[in-house]
Amino acid sequence: MLPEGNLSATDPEVHAAIDGEEQRQEQNLEMIASENHVSEAVLEAQGSVLTNKYAEGYPGARYYGGCEHVDTVEQLAIDRAKELFGAEHANVQPHSGTQANMAVYFAMLDPGDKILSLDLTHGGHLSHGHHVNFSGQYYEVEQYGVDPETGYINYDDLAAHAEEFDPDLIVSGSSAYPREFDYERIGEVADAVDAYHMADIAHVTGLIAGGVHTNPVGDADFVTASTHKTIRAGRGGMILTTEEHAEAIDKAIFPGAQGGPLMHNIAGKAAGFGEALTDEFDEYAKQVVANAKALGEVFTDRGMSLVSDGTDKHLLLVDLRESHPDITGKDAEERLESVGITVNKNTVPGESRSPFVTSGIRVGTPALTTRGFTESEMETVGHHIVDLLDNPDDDELAEDVSADVDELCAEYPIYE
Repeated sequence: MLPEGNLSATDPEVHAAIDGEEQRQEQNLEMIASENHVSEAVLEAQGSVLTNKYAEGYPGARYYGGCEHVDTVEQLAIDRAKELFGAEHANVQPHSGTQANMAVYFAMLDPGDKILSLDLTHGGHLSHGHHVNFSGQYYEVEQYGVDPETGYINYDDLAAHAEEFDPDLIVSGSSAYPREFDYERIGEVADAVDAYHMADIAHVTGLIAGGVHTNPVGDADFVTASTHKTIRAGRGGMILTTEEHAEAIDKAIFPGAQGGPLMHNIAGKAAGFGEALTDEFDEYAKQVVANAKALGEVFTDRGMSLVSDGTDKHLLLVDLRESHPDITGKDAEERLESVGITVNKNTVPGESRSPFVTSGIRVGTPALTTRGFTESEMETVGHHIVDLLDNPDDDELAEDVSADVDELCAEYPIYE
């Protein structure tokens, strides 16, 4: 018999914190580009009894008994991932996108091997070789950047850098680069210097699944992903690769880097991938990009400076130095959060401030699109953001914006 009681009765402190977070999400406009709101079906899968089951190994080859049902769940996640992205092999066990990257490095590189990746301040990610991360401590890393004039990656410069550095692995992908990567060109550069190409699609997994962003499968030897951002599936990571590298990748995850897989999260991945196979999800992905472009137009029209002057995907990187030189990214984040708009401070190309302060903000549209926002609502929110930054000490304005945020949240609830 299951233990009696519920969380509110057995642990009111944890219950209160969870309840508070639920209310925060419902009553705030979530615009952190890496966050989203999953469906109730995904929540149900992630909160299921699968959390009780150890399943070290892979479907059909477990180290424990009693895995017939979790085998079904994991195989569904694998098959749906392969269908969504046209991949030969999928590993859905990584606990995060960083764990997925770690597995590729461990599978294909030796300590001291060379990685060429996008600079963190130009939109890259810690796990692509930053010195505070394991990836920068175990490997020799050099980084490419964006053109300071255009904000775009210069692929001729990247190719020249690769020719000089002779990397063993080239990483494409980012956490704050607002433009699509030319995966085919980077694959050609990698081939020219006899390097592997790893495409980290953590942020654009859902946009690729929805058909509105280029798919790197076929141009990259390895594709790593987060499964909870734009694709709205169970929290975690995933690796896509060819049959040639399948065994090495699987061994790098288990037993190489992880023990028992989180089967409740894998169930959430399977459920979310199933949703991503629908026409409705394709429409969602299109709307995410349309909303980002509409938001970018408001910012530009109001005098804000955007890195690369816009976006191809779900996020905008706002450089405050020209339009608001006295406001840091940290200031902007706090100002917006005070009225219920959640963004994150972010470094920008040529950054001179600390990463805890920054000169920019990253603004995303996935979560608001999930709530049902279209271009009209995004334009309203965009004007609110600029108004608040233009008038940082206007308390009456802040009260008016906060009231409008409350109305928008009530009109577009996350969960009924």
